[in-house]
Amino acid sequence: MERNEAYTEALDKFVKLWGDMASAWGINKTMAQIHALLYAESQALDTDSIMEKLGISRGNANMNLHRLLEWELIHKEQKLGDRKDYYSAETDVWNIVSTIIRERQQREIAPIRAELQDCIKTLEAGGLEDEESREFKERIENYNEFLEMFERFTDALLPYINKKNLGFLKQLIKLVEVKESLIGSKKND
Repeated sequence: MERNEAYTEALDKFVKLWGDMASAWGINKTMAQIHALLYAESQALDTDSIMEKLGISRGNANMNLHRLLEWELIHKEQKLGDRKDYYSAETDVWNIVSTIIRERQQREIAPIRAELQDCIKTLEAGGLEDEESREFKERIENYNEFLEMFERFTDALLPYINKKNLGFLKQLIKLVEVKESLIGSKKND
């Protein structure tokens, strides 16, 4: 199928952008580029097509396709009479965002909190007899408390994202913006 030049250029830009944004999302670049390619394509692609379009090795393609399947960001399908696996992306942006938030929380925030708890236990095991140890414990607890609040915020927000409740999310943002503008005007007084 012959593609028009504008489509091809936009696809290339989109795949590059997704790959560049990947590090901010805690996703490797190739994984993001594969997802972007599959997201943009209207037809499911096989591994060979993905490798060719992105210029990646089979091992790299297979490893990242497996991770994308684990994250439920892509779907594997079979075509009648064809032994190859074909892949298509989840196209519902709400599901994509929800999945990325959930995965980052499970893979990043939860382990950090566990490590911080270990640091606190280590300090407590030492008796906390000196001021420096007590202050350090308090700093770690403050950081852990912030991460716990972040987890709670995420857990509270995810159901609204999962339900695609854009109206509620817009109201929440408007509430925060109004509060910020009130705080800003009080500072100027």
